[in-house]
Amino acid sequence: MTTAQSPLAHAYAACEAITKLEARNFYYGIRLLPPAKRSALCAVYALARRIDDIGDGDLPAEQKTRALAELRASLTRPPDPADPVLTAVTDAARRYPIPMDAFDELVDGVEADVRMDTAGLTHQTFDDMVGYCRCVAGSVGRLCLGIFGSRPHPEAARYADALGIALQQTNILRDIREDLQNGRVYLPQEELARFGAELVLDEHGVLVDKAGGLAELIRFSAARARAWYADGLRLVPLLDRRSAACATAMSGIYRRLLDDIAADPPSVYHQRRSLSGWQKAGVAARALAGVAPVPGGGRTS
Repeated sequence: MTTAQSPLAHAYAACEAITKLEARNFYYGIRLLPPAKRSALCAVYALARRIDDIGDGDLPAEQKTRALAELRASLTRPPDPADPVLTAVTDAARRYPIPMDAFDELVDGVEADVRMDTAGLTHQTFDDMVGYCRCVAGSVGRLCLGIFGSRPHPEAARYADALGIALQQTNILRDIREDLQNGRVYLPQEELARFGAELVLDEHGVLVDKAGGLAELIRFSAARARAWYADGLRLVPLLDRRSAACATAMSGIYRRLLDDIAADPPSVYHQRRSLSGWQKAGVAARALAGVAPVPGGGRTS
């Protein structure tokens, strides 16, 4: 005889199904959490994914803007019982000190993507790019911290923010080609000019880098992103073991991807780089065993 799920259990199950399907990198870390924290983080991921999907979807810009405004407003109201994601997030926020205003920042970042699509806006400086990364990824780091919990430390939220920004810098380097195909350029114009790098696709949709400036910029950007990882990973000793394993696994997967891109920048000119399933599982297993990535590519227990 089977027992029907409660509405709340159904809501969390729906969020976990979304996370398993969509979070191809993050879920390797999320599954290392104990059940209650895992369910809460899946709820957070599912809502963050919904926000991202609005920005990356096929709706006209005006409809995207309205959808984002409606989603922002929905965060201030009791959840619709028919919406499992908002139902689960609302419950998770009752159980953990989740900074709900971070979802507003995420919406801000996705609205910036919509403006980029319509007005061709770009980031002029690295600081501009960091501001965007803080909205779309630093916010997620702080949402995760609300669920992880940490020992009291005045810099804990900043570390979580820095770790999210490091991950987003990795995403930007990985997705240069795909973003350009979609009319988006996230690399700072100032740095593209400094390295003499032009973002141009050939007739086959492959990035052209005749003078090697783009490869040089990618290596420079990867080295800088490693410093952001080093700063953000100061969070790990402040977390309990399972939360530390989750954070280490998620960041370790992206850090290894960053190292692969830096070792072979032209590899992103024609494909979207990723780690294999066994590579991701290996990073997660080492994280659970207490093996953390350290600056310079080494590892320490």
